[in-house]
Amino acid sequence: MSNVEAGSESAASTAPVKAGEFKLEAIVLAVSDVDRAKDFYSGIGWRLDADVARGDEFRIVQLTPPGSGCSIQFGTNMTSAAPGSADSLYLIVADIEAARDELVARGVQVSEVFNEGALGDRFHDSGRVPGPAPDHSTYGSFATFSDPDGNGWLLQEITTRLPGR
Repeated sequence: MSNVEAGSESAASTAPVKAGEFKLEAIVLAVSDVDRAKDFYSGIGWRLDADVARGDEFRIVQLTPPGSGCSIQFGTNMTSAAPGSADSLYLIVADIEAARDELVARGVQVSEVFNEGALGDRFHDSGRVPGPAPDHSTYGSFATFSDPDGNGWLLQEITTRLPGR
C-alpha cells in the first residue's frame, strides 16, 4: 500500500483548533471489502487522502468528499461495527437535483428527490413526499444512497444557513 497525500496545503498552513472548539475530522465506516469501498468512493469523485497498511493486519483508507472538511476512514481491523451499519450520514449540497444527477451519472443508485410530510419523515420511507421542498426551501429537500455495504447517505439541500451556522 502507499501513502497518498492530496492538496497543496500543508498542516502548518491550516488554522489551529482553538480551545473550546471540537472539529469533526473523520468518520469511521465499517466495510466488508476495503478495495471495493475505495473504488466506490473514489468513483464518485471523493479525494483519496491516504491508503496505508501495516502488513496484512492493519490498513486505513481515508477519502474526503469534494468541499468537505470531514473525511471518512475505513480499512482492516479498524472497528468492531458491522459492515453497512452507518445510516443517515449527511452530505450537504447546494443543488439537490444536480448532486443526484452527478451521482447517477457515476453509476450510483440514488433515491428520487423528496421532502418531508412532517418533521423527521426524512428517516422513514412512508412519510416522504415526492419532489423537492416547496420553493426549494433550504434544509427541506433530500435524496438517499448507499455504498456497496449498505452504509447510508442522506443528501440535504441547503442554500442558506440558519444564523450562527
